[in-house]
Amino acid sequence: MRKVSNYGIQLREKQKLKRIYCLLEKQFKIFFEKAVRMKGVTGENLLTLLERRLDNIIYRMHFASSRKQARQIVKHGHVTINGRKVDIPSYLLRAGDEIVIKEKSVGMTAIKDSLKEYTSSGVVPWLEVDPDKGRGKVVAIPRRSDLIDMKDINEQLIVELYSK
Repeated sequence: MRKVSNYGIQLREKQKLKRIYCLLEKQFKIFFEKAVRMKGVTGENLLTLLERRLDNIIYRMHFASSRKQARQIVKHGHVTINGRKVDIPSYLLRAGDEIVIKEKSVGMTAIKDSLKEYTSSGVVPWLEVDPDKGRGKVVAIPRRSDLIDMKDINEQLIVELYSK
């Protein structure tokens, strides 16, 4: 078996992150370029931006059982942010934003099934959720240390890949 090159390792890391967040190359690159322009560590900025996407937050709040399902819930107009309807999955949320699943939509089977999981696994520390009312709030911007399930991602490899 052949040894994998540095480029291959970096590419695999990028593909892994793209698959986790269900993004295509163009959108991933846009988020990377935003992360480069922000102050701080580029790799951490990238993960923070991806975590703040509306579809990801819907998934993190257990209103959907997968990021793809969360994306569909958003696209179909079941979500409001601070009282305004938002149907853009890549919408970036800020600290203090309130997410509400519309009253008609809270009774949907997919959302009810996902909320059953909420009781067993809880929610990430930077979000608050009221599962009975179908609402949640972004308490703070996530830090790298808050992303427990991203421990196996080495964002520095992705930064190195794009800096070539």
